[in-house]
Amino acid sequence: MSGHGRTGGPGRSGGRRRTSMFVAGAVGALVVVAAAFYVMGTEGDRKKDDAQASPSPSATASVKLPPGVKCGGDDCAGKDAEAMGCSGDLVTTTQTAAVGTAMVEVRYSEICGTAWGRITQAAQGDRVEIGAGTAEKQSDTITAAGDTVTYTPMLPVKNAQDAKACAVLAATGEKGCTG
Repeated sequence: MSGHGRTGGPGRSGGRRRTSMFVAGAVGALVVVAAAFYVMGTEGDRKKDDAQASPSPSATASVKLPPGVKCGGDDCAGKDAEAMGCSGDLVTTTQTAAVGTAMVEVRYSEICGTAWGRITQAAQGDRVEIGAGTAEKQSDTITAAGDTVTYTPMLPVKNAQDAKACAVLAATGEKGCTG
């Protein structure tokens, strides 16, 4: 009976070894789980910090645009009203002025939050521009002989009354503005 009287004999040391291996494995698994929770927790904090650091969208960007309309507010600045879907049934003429035989207008799209200038009954070389407050003015000139209408790129505005359109006639140099 060589194995009975000894402490730590082959029968007992195997059991202790298994127990210690089991405990070490369990501790290792807990460390892995704790590390996973820590990493996931810091990822969530990073995402929350990123969300707080990102600029908030403008009021016009959060508005759902109708089908066919491709921009709103500041996103429309300098873009073509027809190409962006802001004209047609979505536009009104809010101000007009006669300049010689030409007419200059402020065109306004409430849906797009923009205005643009348009000149009609005009001639080659006639120019139209639109401005509002401190925003950069937009302009366009009739370049082809026989054309009688042109319009500026869009300008973001809070309301139509903020915009002012002007026309300059090439033949006479006469200038006139709305409002």
